[in-house]
Amino acid sequence: MPSSTTQETPTGTDGASLSHGLKQRHLSMIALGGVIGAGLFVGSGAGIAAAGPSIVVAYALSGLLVMLVMRMLGEMSAAYPSSGSFSAHAERAIGPWAGFTAGWSFWVLLCTAVGLEGIGAAKIVSGWLPGTPEWAWVALFMVVFCGTNLAAVKNFGEFEFWFAALKVAAISLFLVLGVLAVLGVLPGTDSPGASNLTDFLPNGSEGLVIGLLASVFAYGGLETVTIAAAESENPVQGVARAVCTAMWRIALFYIGSMAVIVTLVPWDSEEVVEKGPYVAALDELGIPGAGQLMNVVVLVALLSAMNANVYGASRIAYSLVERGQGPKVLGRVSGGVPRVAVLASSVFGFLCVLLSYWRPDDVFAWLLNMIGAVILVVWILIAVSQLRLRRRLEREAPERLAVRMWAFPWLTWVALAGMAGVFLLMAREPDTRVQLYSTGAMILVLAAVGYAWQRARAKQ
Repeated sequence: MPSSTTQETPTGTDGASLSHGLKQRHLSMIALGGVIGAGLFVGSGAGIAAAGPSIVVAYALSGLLVMLVMRMLGEMSAAYPSSGSFSAHAERAIGPWAGFTAGWSFWVLLCTAVGLEGIGAAKIVSGWLPGTPEWAWVALFMVVFCGTNLAAVKNFGEFEFWFAALKVAAISLFLVLGVLAVLGVLPGTDSPGASNLTDFLPNGSEGLVIGLLASVFAYGGLETVTIAAAESENPVQGVARAVCTAMWRIALFYIGSMAVIVTLVPWDSEEVVEKGPYVAALDELGIPGAGQLMNVVVLVALLSAMNANVYGASRIAYSLVERGQGPKVLGRVSGGVPRVAVLASSVFGFLCVLLSYWRPDDVFAWLLNMIGAVILVVWILIAVSQLRLRRRLEREAPERLAVRMWAFPWLTWVALAGMAGVFLLMAREPDTRVQLYSTGAMILVLAAVGYAWQRARAKQ
C-alpha cells in the first residue's frame, strides 16, 4: 500500500492525465468560497422569516453536522485523493453501485445548480439594465465559465481565488460594521440592544424546523475543495489544511452573520425576504449605497458558484468514466482538462435554464424537486464510507491517516443520526416531502442501474 504522501494521478480514456495546476492558496480560497455561497446571502431570508431569532440555533445545529461531514470527507480525501471525491470513496468502501449512485446524482445536482445560479445572476444584471433578456445574460455567463474551465485548471483556481477574496472581504466588513452597531459604537447608529431578540421562537418549533431545513441546504458547496484537491500540487497536505481551516469559518461567517442580522433587523421585516437579509441589515444601518454594493457581492457569489459547479460536475463525470461508470467520451483529457465533460456539464446546465422558461410548472419543477435531498444522500454515503474505510486504513495503512475524524466512531454515528433526523423533518413538511419522494425515486433508479452494471461487470 502506498504511503500517505503518494499522489494518485488519474488518466482519461485516451491515456492523458489531469494536470496539477492548483496551488495551496487556490485550495484555501476554494474552501472559503464554498462556505460563503448564494444560499447564505439570499436563501437565509426565508429561514429568518420562518424561525425568527432562533435561526441562529438552526444554523449552529446544521453547522455542527456539516463540520462532522467535512471532517469525515477530509479524512478519506487525504488518504485517497481523487477527482471523484465521495463518489470514489463510496465505490471503494461500499461497492461500485454506491459510487455510481453518489456520482451521477451529484452531477445532476451540480448541473441544475449551474442553471439556477445563472438565472439568479441574470436577474440582478437585468435589474441594472432593464429591457435586456435574462436568458442572454445566462448564456453569456455560461460561455465565460465554460471557457474558463476548458482552459488550464489554474484558470479555474484563479477565478475562484479572486471571487472568494471579494466575498470574504465583503462578509468580514459586514460583520465588523454589524458588531460595532450592536455594541452602539458605530457613528450615526443606535444599538438595538436585545429588543429584536425578545420573541426568540415566534412560530414555535415548526418555524425552527423550517429554518433548520433551509440552513442545511445553504451549506452545500463545501465538497468542491475535496474534488479540487486531486489536481493540486500536494493533494494530501492541501486537502488536510483546507478542510481543517474551513471549520471555524463556518461558525464565523454563517452563525456569526445570522446573529448580527437578527439583532439589527426585526425578524418579521418584509425587507429581510424582499431585499435579502444582508441588504436589509445594511439599510438599517443607513449606509449609503450599501444595498447596491451587496447586490454586487451576491452577483459575485452566484458567478463563483457557477464556476465552481461547472468544475465540480466535469470532474465528477470524468472520475465516473475513469472508473468505467459512464460514456467513454466524457473521459477524454486534453491539455490536462476533461474538456468533453466540461462541455456536457455546461450544456446540461443551460438546458435547465431553457426548461425554466419553456416548462416552468412541470418539467423544471420536477427537476428541482428531484435534486432537493441529494446532498443529504451524499452525506449519508460519506458517513457510511468513512465508517468502513477508517477501519480498513487503521488495519492496512495507518500512515495514510493525515486527517482523523474526531471521536471515531461515535461522532460518525451521531452525524448519521442527525441526517436521519433531517430526513424525518423533511417528511413532516408538505413542500420538502415532495422533494424527499422525488429525490428518493431518482436515487432508487440510479442505484438499480448501478447494481445491474456491477453484476454485469462481475460476470465478464
